[in-house]
Amino acid sequence: MSEPAEPESNVPAAPVSSSSTDPDSTASPPPRRRKEQWGSRLGVIMAVAGSAVGLGNFLRFPGQAAQNGGGAFMLPYFISLLILGIPLCWTEWTMGRFGGTRGFHSAPGIFCVLCRTPKARYLSVFALLIPLVIYMYYIVIEAWCLAYAWNYATGDLMLGKDSAAYESFFADFVGIGEDGHAFGGGGSPLLLFIAITFVLNFILIYRGVAKGIETFCKFAIPLMVVCALCVLARVLTLPSDQVNDGLGFMWNPKPEALTDPKTWLAASGQIFFSLSVGFGVIINYSSYLTKKDDVVLSGLTACSMNEFFEVCLGGLITLPAAFIFLGVSVASFGTFGLGFNALPNVFAQMYAGQLFGFLWFFMLFLAAVTSSLSMLQPFIAFLEEGFDLERHASATLLGIIALAGSLFVVYFSAGLKALDTFDFWVGTFLIFVLAMIQAVVYGWVFGIDRGEHEAHIGAHMRIPRFVQLLLKFVVPVYLGVIFVAFFFQNVLDRKDPETGEVIQGYFSTIIQDRVALMSVVFLLGVTVLLLVLIHLAGARWLESGRLQRALADEASPVTDQPKGTS
Repeated sequence: MSEPAEPESNVPAAPVSSSSTDPDSTASPPPRRRKEQWGSRLGVIMAVAGSAVGLGNFLRFPGQAAQNGGGAFMLPYFISLLILGIPLCWTEWTMGRFGGTRGFHSAPGIFCVLCRTPKARYLSVFALLIPLVIYMYYIVIEAWCLAYAWNYATGDLMLGKDSAAYESFFADFVGIGEDGHAFGGGGSPLLLFIAITFVLNFILIYRGVAKGIETFCKFAIPLMVVCALCVLARVLTLPSDQVNDGLGFMWNPKPEALTDPKTWLAASGQIFFSLSVGFGVIINYSSYLTKKDDVVLSGLTACSMNEFFEVCLGGLITLPAAFIFLGVSVASFGTFGLGFNALPNVFAQMYAGQLFGFLWFFMLFLAAVTSSLSMLQPFIAFLEEGFDLERHASATLLGIIALAGSLFVVYFSAGLKALDTFDFWVGTFLIFVLAMIQAVVYGWVFGIDRGEHEAHIGAHMRIPRFVQLLLKFVVPVYLGVIFVAFFFQNVLDRKDPETGEVIQGYFSTIIQDRVALMSVVFLLGVTVLLLVLIHLAGARWLESGRLQRALADEASPVTDQPKGTS
């Protein structure tokens, strides 16, 4: 294992003779605040699983599988899980705990100690931008789920078998026909449901990682399982021939799809969305672990729990149920169309559909809350340790920024253009970028030897050595290929191979669409704001000597030994 590099020469060395209690010390440490920490190992697993389990498990995954080869989709899906998903999860768990044990819980500080230079904090901008911006539009979708659960509870969503009625209900509720619909005098009650979800999220995040996030996830995830199993039992107790046809539509393999690069691209993308890899969440959550906590088994358990929700529940409920009642036309539905147009029609035709519709959308709401909470914590942690803000001040500032973005998405509701633009550039494109940055930092800067050692401290199982080699040599190349393919598939204009028609990419969309352009400008503005805050926070850490002390600790000899070593 190579010795860690010395801090850059422009970073003054930490004082050796003076202590933090010396009144004559010129660089006093920041004031001590109560240290955030998970209450239990189960709690952090539930929280990380909750951040991963969301709407993508129940709505996006079934649609991706059906459109990309059915059962054949699972081959590239599981290859991506084994090569990208689980290794990168272990990477984020390891790097996060490493930074946390050296006093940093936000991505800028963690990147500084990982790369052993204060300049590395700028690499972390996407680890703050991604969860913050995703929250801005995710809270809107979360409000949709709560509203649908409420309308099922009151019976207002039992609109019969006419599919057009459900499409009209959704379009009117979200304002898909015109901008500013929710703000009109006779508009939908969307703003009320957004306010309820917004307040709930900030009450929980204000209570901290243990009393807020952990407590809610310990309650929400078992309740989600109960709701999902109830709906699953109802679907599987429909006439057996219909169930077989529905499961066959979802899972019968179409081998020809394996030769289509689009299938492999979709499978890899789904793994990222599913496991919250490259979101900047896991690296923050794991920073609250201690040296005694097992990051290897905990990371694997969280991944396994997410796969149970996605494959075993989402894959057996959503699309099979929709196919039973609506036929092959469900394959043409997008994520929102499947979730908010097709499924309500399914529940209307199902015995006791009002009850099962309520259980389904209430479960989606719980899943959305566990995910949205995870998106708030990284920026909260940065504000607290970067500017010594108390919890109420950091939550208030974050609330103002997040609310501005959410209202932007709600106002520009026509065609869901603002939401779609945010989701593409941040919730899809930048996730690959951040994952690539983290893979390179872990494999080539932090080092796989050091990473392997750190991961096995407190571990009850070992990561096979070849996984470290994958992380250094294979994962960056795999990510690079996926990123380039994704770029050409979605960002640039391309021709349809069958019709020869030119399909516009997102660059052309931005140039020609006013709302898309405004959305990109908004994202650039948030990025610049975050870079300024990261710069100021780093300057404060250097001035107080906090960063120098962390780097000095990093340069000291390693004394911790993994379990099972002498």
